[in-house]
Amino acid sequence: MKSYENKFIIGVDHGYGNIKTANHCFKTGITAYDTEPLFTKDMLIYNGKYYLIGEGHKEFLRDKVQDNDYYCLTLVAIAMELSDANIYEADVIIAAGLPLAWTSGQKQAFAKYLSQNEDVTFTFRDVDYNVHISDVKIFPQGYSAILPYMPRMKGLSVMADIGNGTMNMMFLENGRPKAESKMYTEKFGVYQCTLAVRAAFSKLTQREIDDFIIDTVLREGTADISKSDLQIITATAQEYVEGIFRRLREHGYDAETMRLYICGGGGCLVKHFYSGSLERVSFIDYRINVRFRPDRPDEKEAADYLSTLGKSRNQFIVDALIHQIRNQDRAPSFSLSDIRKVVREKFQTAAITLPIATENEAELSNDISELDPKAVLDSLSMFD
Repeated sequence: MKSYENKFIIGVDHGYGNIKTANHCFKTGITAYDTEPLFTKDMLIYNGKYYLIGEGHKEFLRDKVQDNDYYCLTLVAIAMELSDANIYEADVIIAAGLPLAWTSGQKQAFAKYLSQNEDVTFTFRDVDYNVHISDVKIFPQGYSAILPYMPRMKGLSVMADIGNGTMNMMFLENGRPKAESKMYTEKFGVYQCTLAVRAAFSKLTQREIDDFIIDTVLREGTADISKSDLQIITATAQEYVEGIFRRLREHGYDAETMRLYICGGGGCLVKHFYSGSLERVSFIDYRINVRFRPDRPDEKEAADYLSTLGKSRNQFIVDALIHQIRNQDRAPSFSLSDIRKVVREKFQTAAITLPIATENEAELSNDISELDPKAVLDSLSMFD
C-alpha cells in the first residue's frame, strides 16, 4: 500500500488460486451465507450477507465479473492492507491486474465492476471499514513484478507469470513491453498440473491423493511420502514444466538470445522439475525465508519469539531490517546485499535462504529501489 495525495494505492492481484496484495496472500475461496455461520474468523459482512473467506475453491472463470465473488475478495484485500496501518476509513485507488492477452478486452468491464460502489461500507474480522473508491487502474498481470527491474533489462526478454489458472507471457525490448500482439495468455496454470497429477495418480495406483500432498511436492520438490508416489507426482510435474517451455517457444521464445524472467507460483515447479539449463532464467520472488535450527539456543529463542507475533511477524522483521540499515547511514532504498548482510548479522549462524532472485543473475542482485507512487500510476496509465 502506498500513500499518494491523501489517497492509498492498493494493488490487488486477483489470482484464480490466491488473492495477493503487497503484504498479504489468501486463498481465492469464498462461501456466502444468509445467516451468520458458526465459524467467523475470516468473515466478511457486506450488503446484508456473510462471506467466509478462503473456504472452498473458486472455479476458473475467464470473465471475473460473472459473479460478485471477486468484488467481495477485493474488499477483503483492501481491509487487510488498511488494517496493517490501523486505518479504517480511507480514499483508495485500486490497482488490479488481468491476464495479459485479456486486459484490453476486459479492462473497462473489470474497472467498472471494481468501482461499482464509489463509497462502500463493510465489516471484516469484526472491524468496520468505510472506503471511498477514487479510481481503478487495470494492468496486465505480472507487469508489476518486473517493474522494478525493467530499467536494467537489456536486449530481448520474456516475462512469464505462471499463476494458478493462467500462464501469461510478455515480450520486451530493452525493458519496454512490445506490441500487444506479443502478449499471450493461456489456460495453463499450476492447477492444470494439479489436475494432471490427480489423474495420473488415480490411473497408476487406483487411489486418490490429497491436494495438500500435491501442493507440497510442487512447492518444495518433495514430501514425506513413499518414493513410488513421489515419482508419479515428479514425472507429471516434469511433463507440465516441459509444456511451459514448449508454449514459450511456440510464441517466439529463444533461450539463446532472450532472457526469461519467471514470476508466480509456477516458478517453484520450474526450479524443481525443469531438466534444461536455467543459466539465462531469473526467478522474481520477494520472499525472505529464515530457517532456525532448534538445537541452537539463540536460533530457538528467536524462532519462539517470532511465533508469538502471529501475522505481525513479517512487519516486525521488515521494521528491524530497515532500522538497522538506516542506523548505518544507508539510504532508504536498500540493496539485496544489504538485506543478506543484516539478516546474517541478526541471526548469525541461522540457515538463511533469500530467494529474491537467482544467485547467478547479477543484474537482479543490485538494488530493489522504492518505487515512487506517481511513477507507478504513470506506468499503469500506458495500459489505459
